[in-house]
Amino acid sequence: MTDHQQRIHPVVDVEAPAPSTPLVPHGSATSEKGSPIQQRPPQRTIPVRPPPPPRKRSCCCKCICWTVSLIVLLLIILGATIGILYLVFRPQLPKYSIDSLRISDLRLNFDMTLYAKFDVKITANNPNKKIGISYEKGGRLSVWYTNSKLCEGSLPKFYQGHQNITKLEVVLTGQTQSGSTLMSALQEQQQTGQIPLDLKVHAPVAVKLGKLKMRKVKILGECKLVVDSLSANNIISIKASNCKFRLKL
Repeated sequence: MTDHQQRIHPVVDVEAPAPSTPLVPHGSATSEKGSPIQQRPPQRTIPVRPPPPPRKRSCCCKCICWTVSLIVLLLIILGATIGILYLVFRPQLPKYSIDSLRISDLRLNFDMTLYAKFDVKITANNPNKKIGISYEKGGRLSVWYTNSKLCEGSLPKFYQGHQNITKLEVVLTGQTQSGSTLMSALQEQQQTGQIPLDLKVHAPVAVKLGKLKMRKVKILGECKLVVDSLSANNIISIKASNCKFRLKL
């Protein structure tokens, strides 16, 4: 062998294709056409709670709502009915006047009580065209001096028709404690010729609309009188009279 030994080198084929890196990563899937399918990374699922169901109204609340609605409806119907009746009948309060006042007896008893007996004539006027008034049992008429009741009597029970004027004569009697003091005050007032008296009326009545008789109501009234004398067995002159009446349900 010679000093220069022949070295053998591998022959490189220039025309042979160079090895290429695979386009599809390891573990990836491919489609039927050979194209790679991208796999998404696993996603975390967060559970979503459904909203709480709306609270149902209790039966008690529903009952209250229905009750209030029913009461309001009834009040509306009642108001409409009263309005219609008022327009149809045009109700008016009866009118009263004191025609005469006569003292039959006014004296001191042995027990120092004051005994009084008055005769009162009253005119009751019903101005209503379609309303009758039935005066029920229990009506009272009384005469007062300041805060002391002198006498009292009962109103008769009767029916007063449409646009009717009725004359009433009522006898009032009574006894009052501390009669000597009261008699002295009356005699002192009599010297002035002006004695203030209060005549009070309390009359339970039933209103009649045509043939329909309504519930009972009360007529309350007060007549402030000024008379000239309290002499017994004499017709007293009424110098002033102011009467006011109201209806109480």
